[in-house]
Amino acid sequence: MLIGILQTGHVHETLVDDFGEYPGMFERLLQGYGFSFRTWSVVDMDFPASVHDADGWLLTGSRHGAYDDLPFIAPLEDFIRRAYHAHVPMVGICFGHQIIAQALGGTVRKSDKGWGIGAHDYAFGDEVLTLNAWHQDQVVTRPPDAEVAARSDFCENAALVYGNRAFTVQAHPEIHDDYLAGLIDKRAPGIVPEAVLADARARLGAPLQSHVIADRIAEFFRQPRGKT
Repeated sequence: MLIGILQTGHVHETLVDDFGEYPGMFERLLQGYGFSFRTWSVVDMDFPASVHDADGWLLTGSRHGAYDDLPFIAPLEDFIRRAYHAHVPMVGICFGHQIIAQALGGTVRKSDKGWGIGAHDYAFGDEVLTLNAWHQDQVVTRPPDAEVAARSDFCENAALVYGNRAFTVQAHPEIHDDYLAGLIDKRAPGIVPEAVLADARARLGAPLQSHVIADRIAEFFRQPRGKT
């Protein structure tokens, strides 16, 4: 199964040499599930010719906001709607979670709660999973087709499911502590309040359940589907 990775942003220039770009992080997260991958850097206006150029689509995180007036936003929203109506499955992570919601009728904005950084606990039904987060924006209004798959005290719409057509997560299962520590040291100063960073540093090393989300992403992509 070919997963098309839609790269919606770039790793901070001070970290890319050590950690690579976002597509590589997702390929490592999903290693061993039998997928193959191809990347389109939509943030640089490199778009697939068709929503059928891959068997499923994975939309990455980004430093940009879904509401930003940038050249790639409108064509990406159009691509999302076309893939959705064609029943080509999509997975969205952080910005990907937000842009899918916005494209399908939801609302994204900066949260009144401020920044969510580091290990956060999310209730997926009766199961609590700890995942790394890095965001200020949130989906504040769900699209009509979306159901809540996970929530936290900080983020009500922490994961959304759209039948068998899209599964999206606000947190970052692809981010491990070494990269998170790099973000805290290199990107956050002067942007994120120090108290928030202190809390994030204190939870570095907390056991993460990223593998559980990897399992769910793989299961979602593999489930049978067709036009109804």
